Amino acid sequence: MTVTPELLLQAYRTGIFPMAETRDDLEIFWVDPRRRGVLPLDGFHASRSLANRLRRDAFTVTLNTDFIGVIDGCADRPETWISGGIRDLYARLHAMGHAHSLEVHAEGTLVGGVYGVTLGAAFCGESMFSRRTDASKVALAWLTCHLARCGFTLFDTQFLTTHLASLGAVEITREAYRDALSLALSCPADILSRPLPASGAEVAQHHRRNAQEVEQRNTQTS
Repeated sequence: MTVTPELLLQAYRTGIFPMAETRDDLEIFWVDPRRRGVLPLDGFHASRSLANRLRRDAFTVTLNTDFIGVIDGCADRPETWISGGIRDLYARLHAMGHAHSLEVHAEGTLVGGVYGVTLGAAFCGESMFSRRTDASKVALAWLTCHLARCGFTLFDTQFLTTHLASLGAVEITREAYRDALSLALSCPADILSRPLPASGAEVAQHHRRNAQEVEQRNTQTS
């Protein structure tokens, strides 16, 4: 079966996503996890050290300025599921306006980033990478802030890792994920509808405010 960008988008709409066994694998298989990782957009956990790094603006963050650089950065590891075929598919999705990247730069060099697919109010995260301390954390801090401001309701991380859990990601059932996806698909959102936050301090303040609001709600319901 030939996988086209249109078929790939339809797969995302049903809750599944593609992978390859290795970098050189010509075949693509579909994944539908029983347990799904999601990063609540109001639940990103910025540690004190990460918040301080954000406020120092040690990195420059951009959107959609180097999609291929980000996907190649994500694939630049000893073992990867990002094959040449998958790389080409997402490059085509990016050209169609369905796949997006957020880049983290230091001294003019790409040092981290994340990319994924948008459908309705869902951002389906695919992969991220980091070549500097906290670069991927900074990428997710900026992205979650930006997605929330643009009206997104779902950030799908596919799987829950220790790294993602430390940033506030949680695991939900396949059924709960499909319910959240269905709701997100029915809502309009546009990752390009607003500019990125003006500074890391603004991102840090956004997450601090969310944390305070969540704590207040928990206090009221306990």
